Amino acid sequence: MAAAACLAVCLIGVAPGGAAGTKPATYEATWESLAKVPVPRWFDDAKFGIFIHWGPYSVAAFRPGGRGYAEHFPQMLYRDPKRHYPFMKKAFGLAPPAFGYKDLIPRFRAEKFDPDAWADLFVRAGARYVIPTGEHHDGFVLWDSKLTPWTAARMGPKRDLIGDLARAVRRRGLKFGVSYHRERHYWFFARKKKTNGSPPHDDVAEEIRRMPAAAGLYGPFRLDERYMADYVRRWEEVCEKYRPDFMWLDDYPPTSRADEELYRAYCVRMIADYLNRARAWGQEVYFNNKGRKPNWPVDAGCREKDNLKLPSIGPKWQNPATLGTSYGYMRAEEQRDAYKSPTQLIHLLCDVVSKNGNLLLNIGPRADGTIPEAQRRRLLAMGRWLRVNGEAIYGTRPWTTFGQSAPALRFTTRARTLYAIALAKGQAAFTIASTKGWKAEDVERVSLLGCAGKVGWAVTEAGLAVTPPPGAEGEHAWVFRVQSRRDLPR
Repeated sequence: MAAAACLAVCLIGVAPGGAAGTKPATYEATWESLAKVPVPRWFDDAKFGIFIHWGPYSVAAFRPGGRGYAEHFPQMLYRDPKRHYPFMKKAFGLAPPAFGYKDLIPRFRAEKFDPDAWADLFVRAGARYVIPTGEHHDGFVLWDSKLTPWTAARMGPKRDLIGDLARAVRRRGLKFGVSYHRERHYWFFARKKKTNGSPPHDDVAEEIRRMPAAAGLYGPFRLDERYMADYVRRWEEVCEKYRPDFMWLDDYPPTSRADEELYRAYCVRMIADYLNRARAWGQEVYFNNKGRKPNWPVDAGCREKDNLKLPSIGPKWQNPATLGTSYGYMRAEEQRDAYKSPTQLIHLLCDVVSKNGNLLLNIGPRADGTIPEAQRRRLLAMGRWLRVNGEAIYGTRPWTTFGQSAPALRFTTRARTLYAIALAKGQAAFTIASTKGWKAEDVERVSLLGCAGKVGWAVTEAGLAVTPPPGAEGEHAWVFRVQSRRDLPR
């Protein structure tokens, strides 16, 4: 039986947790069926999650010019040797092929990794779910895998990083997902980007000649049914070990039509299988749909791309946002403290949530497992703001409009409450233009979260006029809670 046909039988013909034919699958392996997957309540309510890029690339922590994606170091090392080999010689004494990407793995030790301390930080930051990278494009696996020796359980840290973190965050009531980025691996160390069957760079080939086992890290270099069967099996291993609450797949960049069809054919079955497994586990789970060109038809999964911003309210979406310009740890960003300010991050959170999105804020730990203090400070600042103002974020839904520009406001709602989030502190009265047509009897009370001072208000022909209390405290953003006597339209 061909691999694709066999996989189809394995994923569709066997109900999760039982023998073939004993229980029909909830979801069929079709995009039409997957478009019907509801957004889990926990995900819609959570609003704020932590994304983590961490791996051997965190040892190098380098990008020329100090901007860009440092987690792409494994690819750029061989693609741009003029700028990367001098760095290797300065940092490690040698460059490829004598000392290549594989040789960074023993230096990725995670010796100071404390999953409980990480989980405590994420709770204090106000996050409700956590999604670390299980495998990035480099092919190095952070879970305890029996499918490859190139795993953190056997090399480098010699521990199950994914399992240790999963247990820590779940003990604190957070949801846990795993991100999976292997879809680009077959050309990541190849001469030609986005090209199926391109041979490896000369120095990669020489490293493999000197150490044949390295072929299991750098290769294979062809996308075919064997590659995709292994791609699926690795994700199945994650499911079996950790039962993730979220399946995060990176975007598949366009190559040939045939390659894209092969990839989608396996992925539609893999996603359906994941959803049906979760049904057997008794979990509500979800999955993303990433890329400038979405991986799947637009109705399937949570819309997403790097640092995504929408101009208006959309179907459920997610912004996997960088703190700086990189997802992986970059030493130059830490040294310059080149991260978004707490105010920028809180404004981003408010904007995303007002438009029906979730903010998945990325951190990049160092190779030793410590989280840079500048990143910690920003997370803790967000947590302090959320402890006062979180009721305007968690469990809310979009209003009829996401905001207004003068003054800068963002809106969220819950039942009979409208939250008007002011992105700048002001003492002057302002009017919520989108409440035009309200009557005085529609409004019960207006208050400012975290402030005991009295808020003045009046219903006018132009809308609800609000006068902030004098000397209101707080920072970053100020939440006015408008309590209505009737359910608010959405």
